Amino acid sequence: MFGTAAMVACDRAGAAGEPWTADRVMATDDLAKRLPKGPATGPLILHVGPAVLFRKGHIPGSVHAGEGGDPEGLNAIADYAKPTPHDREIVVYCGCCPWDHCPNIRPTYSRLTSLGFTNVHVLDLPKTLQANWIDKGLPLET
Repeated sequence: MFGTAAMVACDRAGAAGEPWTADRVMATDDLAKRLPKGPATGPLILHVGPAVLFRKGHIPGSVHAGEGGDPEGLNAIADYAKPTPHDREIVVYCGCCPWDHCPNIRPTYSRLTSLGFTNVHVLDLPKTLQANWIDKGLPLET
């Protein structure tokens, strides 16, 4: 579905304790090809890490609605997503630290799916946004 790069992500996806399955992990190259071209086109891309990182640079078209590891931030993310059709594709990412230590991505994914969103993906950033997006030369907004 998401190309060869997604196969690498399968090694991390669905591991013990992960709330998602391998088919819910999106490769960076695949998202870069599908970035929104205007309002309400493409996936809804949610940055769920610290706001200071979002302000320094973020994936084009993404929005920061809150920090997923903070209860108030998680509620803000849920409130932001509320008017979104439940079958719309949503991609969540953080990139603050290595994937296996991220305090933001798992709570966000779990909350959105518990609210009935059926097309939620996590962006495969095993190291950081810097290493897995910016250093690959993928687009960035500031």
